[in-house]
Amino acid sequence: MDQVERSNSLRTFATLVPYLWPAKRPDLKTRVVIALFSLVLAKAANVYVPLVLGDAVDQLGALDQQHGLWLGIPLAVILAYGAFRLSVLVLNQLRDALFARVAQNAVRTLALQVFEHLHTLSMRFHLSRKTGALNRFIDRGTNSIQFLLSFVAFNIVPTFIEVLLVGGILWALFGFAYTAITVITIAVYVWLTFVITAWRTRIRRQMNDADNDISTRTVDSLLNFETVRYFNNEAHEATRLDLALADYEKAAVRTRESLSLLNVAQAAVITIGVTAMLVLAALDIRDGEMTVGDFVVVNTYLMQLAIPLNMLGTVYREIRQAMVDMENLFSLMDEATDVADAPDAELLRCSSGTIEFRNVSFGYESDRCILHNVSFTVASGSTTAIVGPTGAGKSTISRLLLRFYDPDSGQVLIDNQNIRSLAQHSLRRVIGVVPQDTVLFNDTLYYNIAYGDPLADDDRILAAARAAQLHDFVQSLPAGYQTLVGERGLKLSGGEKQRVAIARALLRDPKIFFFDEATSSLDSTTEREIQDNLARLSQGRTSLVIAHRLSTVVGADQILVLDDGRITEQGTHPQLLAEKGLYAQMWQQQKKEQLAKSSATD
Repeated sequence: MDQVERSNSLRTFATLVPYLWPAKRPDLKTRVVIALFSLVLAKAANVYVPLVLGDAVDQLGALDQQHGLWLGIPLAVILAYGAFRLSVLVLNQLRDALFARVAQNAVRTLALQVFEHLHTLSMRFHLSRKTGALNRFIDRGTNSIQFLLSFVAFNIVPTFIEVLLVGGILWALFGFAYTAITVITIAVYVWLTFVITAWRTRIRRQMNDADNDISTRTVDSLLNFETVRYFNNEAHEATRLDLALADYEKAAVRTRESLSLLNVAQAAVITIGVTAMLVLAALDIRDGEMTVGDFVVVNTYLMQLAIPLNMLGTVYREIRQAMVDMENLFSLMDEATDVADAPDAELLRCSSGTIEFRNVSFGYESDRCILHNVSFTVASGSTTAIVGPTGAGKSTISRLLLRFYDPDSGQVLIDNQNIRSLAQHSLRRVIGVVPQDTVLFNDTLYYNIAYGDPLADDDRILAAARAAQLHDFVQSLPAGYQTLVGERGLKLSGGEKQRVAIARALLRDPKIFFFDEATSSLDSTTEREIQDNLARLSQGRTSLVIAHRLSTVVGADQILVLDDGRITEQGTHPQLLAEKGLYAQMWQQQKKEQLAKSSATD
């Protein structure tokens, strides 16, 4: 194990210590104490068993055949042997039962901490990570916690303590040679296990990488199965998955072959050690220095040590794998967000809802600027639309407003408060968002609407659905509001999903509305109805609209034309048409497209 691995291992164990002794949980601490006490008693009984058995053998060998059937048997010693064996089993099971709650509490606590931490990370992190692989890191890492807590505390350390006790007893009763053979056997066994396992760990990591790749490709393909069908690429997806499966197959075979090699090597070491000790014991019996009972004691100790030593090999392999999994999990915990609340972050005091972008520049990559010194103000209670060609930077403005990213320079303000100095949750609480690409949870329609405010009652949820022109559609479904929408809402049409998103935003009752072409997936009749509803519901509220269809924003109080990350025109619809600039060109182009579409349908 190199210095880096040793450092990571120590860090992992140090991280796990608080879960073994959880703060503010005296009930769990009591369980740990009783479990450790049970462990000590079990080890003491286990070490004493061979001595009782050896005594019983010697007494049986010296039986007086003239005594009665029961009088001549060392009944008390035999009963003591049975009692000790049973006590070992009972105490070990009691230990495991008591510690189970501690281990499960650790799994629950850390899994929740990781989940909460991931939700604090920035959009940049989540866009750069593969969801399938991320899920596997979390699953494997949390599953490793219980294993590490249980085996490190109750198997590894106690096993070495038992080895020391047995070595001391053999030395005291039968001489140094027996202890030397025991120590050498164990040392060679442990060294061999470490060396081969270190080699196996590299192979196991390759298998994990292949497993991650399989999970990522499977999840990605199934989440985008509509796209797969659009392009008739089922065979292509199967081929990509088969390549990943082939890599996994190769790594899995190598893992199993290396495991067989390790098992054979371990068995050989133990067998040689056991044979050497038994030969030495047989010679001592021949010379009259040991009894047959002593021979049984030596043999029993060897057999008892062979069991945990064999377990040690398995446990060590699993610990190394668990360490890899835990390192991956802790790497997620170490991720620092590049959009974090300041230590002295204040809550947003939103009274009027005025939005101001002041000399804002931003780029997703350092060598590619998306917004160039953008400045504009959205007055309280007014509606501002942002239009422009694809790739002009319109959606970037929404991400900066919601503080998914921080500007490279400049400021974004709400009611003269720099959002960079505010707590993010207080900022997003006052903004209702209707995205163009609506992604729903794989749950009921009711749940997805209520997500805007999980504490809302039925009346408010139904009112929001009616305002979004969704209620009649839901009532026509057999299961009504309890209809499952499917993964990412795939059971609904684009227009139906968009109406759910509108209802969700309305339920939030925000100070500020942000619409990213909120009606782009709707037919013209429903679009007009919802536009009227949105106009009514957003009265007195600040609204920022990203528009692709200019016809939806002709009534906006202010229209900003964004081109190549710069605001090139600004004004009302009539003013911008009169300027005969980019906006007027886009307007004329869309009118031609609509006319052509109308002619094609006539």
